[in-house]
Amino acid sequence: MCSVLQSVIIFLAKFVYYDLFFRLGAGKSSLLQALFRLVDQSAINGTILIDDIDIGYLSLDHLRSHLSVIPQVPILFCGTLRYNIDPFEQFLDEECLAALEAVQLKQLVRNHPDGLHLLVTESGTNLSAGERQLVCVARAILKRSHILIIDEATANVDHTTDRMIQEVIADKFRDRTILTIAHRLNTIANSNRILMLEQGEVAYFDVPNNIDLFQGYTQN
Repeated sequence: MCSVLQSVIIFLAKFVYYDLFFRLGAGKSSLLQALFRLVDQSAINGTILIDDIDIGYLSLDHLRSHLSVIPQVPILFCGTLRYNIDPFEQFLDEECLAALEAVQLKQLVRNHPDGLHLLVTESGTNLSAGERQLVCVARAILKRSHILIIDEATANVDHTTDRMIQEVIADKFRDRTILTIAHRLNTIANSNRILMLEQGEVAYFDVPNNIDLFQGYTQN
């Protein structure tokens, strides 16, 4: 499937906020699969470099330990809230509570008799849409990955939750590399660089100062 991308070479620099803009079918899934090496590297016609290192030469464990994703559709499992934000039990309860407090979910824990061990049903159906997404943000805060990938994470939440998530990301991930995947112009803000893929190729890569030029591309 990564053949959708045509000779794309991506350099990801430290502490840079990238907005990646995709038209429908432009290669978003292929790019994510390539980043996480979910496909055979021989199927990829191009290179992804992180800190000048070709990710094809990294072990999968090492690569994926440095990547976090906040997906458009939250991924939650049947289990405790604590398990959902710290599935490998790497962090103390205090650290888990701090992450939940950062996304304003600490009160949810305090109000429940089971605290951190309150049960989350499959796909988080006993939580609101906003709470489900905030749990994913708390998980990313705990993981402390070098690169955060945000895939239209606020598409299904209300304006208040959207604004809070943006503020948390700006605060908690200011020393990380951030890739925000967007399909709509109004989701692109605060980035250092904008990358647009069209028909599997880079159609635009520039700073937001040239946003008029970028909008010209999107209207063609």
